[in-house]
Amino acid sequence: MTEGTGLGLSVVHGIVRKHGGSILFTTGTGEGSEFVVLLSLFRENDRDS
Repeated sequence: MTEGTGLGLSVVHGIVRKHGGSILFTTGTGEGSEFVVLLSLFRENDRDS
């Protein structure tokens, strides 16, 4: 397996933030990492309708 550049998470973070979401993560030495992407089902403007 080859090493990545780490740019993928940066791109995902930008997209998620643009849509008003957030990313949570947990990590442990030798255990890997878990990422959770949180997105709203509604846009801020849609809530008033």
